[in-house]
Amino acid sequence: MSKTPEHSPDASANRRVQSFEFDSPLWWRKSGIWIVAIFAVVIFLMTQSPGGGGRKRAEQIEAVNNARQIGLALSAFEEKYGKRPDLSTIAAVQQNAATSLNLGTKSSNDFFRQLLASGIAQSEKMFYSQSTGTRKPDNIFTKAEALKKGECGFTYFLGAIRTDNPLRPIAVTPMIPGTDRFDPKPFQGKAVVLRADNSVTSITILLRDGHAVIDGRNLMDPNHPIWDGHPPVIAWPDL
Repeated sequence: MSKTPEHSPDASANRRVQSFEFDSPLWWRKSGIWIVAIFAVVIFLMTQSPGGGGRKRAEQIEAVNNARQIGLALSAFEEKYGKRPDLSTIAAVQQNAATSLNLGTKSSNDFFRQLLASGIAQSEKMFYSQSTGTRKPDNIFTKAEALKKGECGFTYFLGAIRTDNPLRPIAVTPMIPGTDRFDPKPFQGKAVVLRADNSVTSITILLRDGHAVIDGRNLMDPNHPIWDGHPPVIAWPDL
């Protein structure tokens, strides 16, 4: 009587079938690898899509870092010219820097341009913040090219003095030009605020009215204690 060899093709095939049964450790290991891979792809697509939370978070971090750079530049400017950029510092910048840049008086682009003209800021990139109407600066800042329309995303609050509340806001984003309201979309309901002491914080934007809130009150309320009785002159970005 013939016997089936111990390593016959039929026996090997049988072992291969058994190795992929659901209760097989090998089946679970291979399935687990595919599950992890699929999960990783899903997470990647969520964070890389325009509406992905990860991408918005990264853009908020970029705005926070840029706000810090603006704060340092404003402090250096104040050290040199006695105050932060405003209408009264234009003549001094033009005289000391012999600049050909357009130092206007209407938008935050205009006032921040003094930082470039004075040589204190070496790049346009610090003025960028992702919001409706902005685009990445091209870092060309000669004559009319400096901080062109859309290359600045920060609103600038003029009028701060050395004796002000150190938490008084100096620059914010993303504010809706021409209003006292903020756009909640770019940073998932948050506004980025540069304060007089050069600290940067993120505060909540109320979805019902677009107001940014500090200490339970609308930041842009002129009677808010943070303004020390003299609310700011607002220079919105040119978008």
